[in-house]
Amino acid sequence: MTTAAGSGPHRPPSAPDAPAPARQIVPPEELHATELAFLAAHDTGPRPPGWHLTPRAVVTFVMGSRGTALTLPDDTAPPAGVPRRLVVEGKFVGDRALVERCVVTLAGERALLLTGEPGTAKSMLSELLAAAVCGSSQLTVQGTAGTTEDQLKYGWNYAQLLAGGPSPDALVPSPILTAMRRGAIGRVEEVTRCLPEVQDALVSLLSERRIAVPELAGGPDATAHAAPGFNLIATANLRDRGVSEMSAALKRRFNFETVGPIGDLDAETALVRRQARAALERSGAAFQVDDTVLEALVTAFRDLREGRSAEGWEVERPSTVMSTAEAVAVAGALGLAAAYFPGDRDVLGLLPGHLLGVVRKDDPTDAARLRGYWDGPVRRRAEEGSATWRSLWDLRTELEG
Repeated sequence: MTTAAGSGPHRPPSAPDAPAPARQIVPPEELHATELAFLAAHDTGPRPPGWHLTPRAVVTFVMGSRGTALTLPDDTAPPAGVPRRLVVEGKFVGDRALVERCVVTLAGERALLLTGEPGTAKSMLSELLAAAVCGSSQLTVQGTAGTTEDQLKYGWNYAQLLAGGPSPDALVPSPILTAMRRGAIGRVEEVTRCLPEVQDALVSLLSERRIAVPELAGGPDATAHAAPGFNLIATANLRDRGVSEMSAALKRRFNFETVGPIGDLDAETALVRRQARAALERSGAAFQVDDTVLEALVTAFRDLREGRSAEGWEVERPSTVMSTAEAVAVAGALGLAAAYFPGDRDVLGLLPGHLLGVVRKDDPTDAARLRGYWDGPVRRRAEEGSATWRSLWDLRTELEG
């Protein structure tokens, strides 16, 4: 093997002594393990069967302690590595009453369906609830048109099946069956993207809390029963194409909760800033987007999403969902541009092009609606003397073409 002078032999990334790569996304039960351990020790009240935390502690984990440091009871020894006092971070920006209703639904062994526009943090909320209730958010099935009934129930290791016939060892449990056996929370993302016959596999599962395995008939493993604590959280988008309507029978097995957009401008701006900064830090770059740019970005998203500006001016809504998640993506792109191409261009000058890219995702003709927004609220704010919106108005030509 030849090497460049002064260098060692080349080692591919898969070499045995190569360090394990860092993960882009850490599950909430690992990312917030200290908080979960603290809350389990802090609130020793009654818990539903199989739950790791009390319902009140689950809500605190999701919504935070509102900046107040919680203290463990004097007679409670903290778990290893857990402090006696801790401020619990708020993770979901939304209505506390919504989260409380979700927790009550799960405590009552009723399945929960989170609905809403894309990008409203339904999946994140379901992950947080699962992590707090059972310590794992990973027992998940992603619903698609290609999802099969086996993925919701069980499949087979065909090598073992051919060698020895049906047996418990040859059975491959789905994440939902694993959740049933453990008494944990199973999650189904985008349940309405599954075909109706696949969705209906959930009806008997949620009603009877068991799965029949006819291939093992006559033995003790012919039926898999749900352990105490098992439940299901599903998500579904309100504005999606190609979805399958849920049957009335399946709808009756769920409590529906709608997750709406963030109502407060400052809260949404803070969330966009926090998540965009975290994304850049993972890539090793510093977040250098000015707050005035972020506020203009979030304001534009809110105006286009709601069809009305904060001043009450009418805005023609594009067909694309102008979600908070999209705003985070744009803020992250602006941050990367500032970090990797410093001084090449004012970051605010990049905003129209990124907004145009978002608006045209579903319908290219929506570009005209964005230009209408520029000719309306953007121009009027510029005329009222706002320097930021004046700069954006001067960039109107970026929207042509």
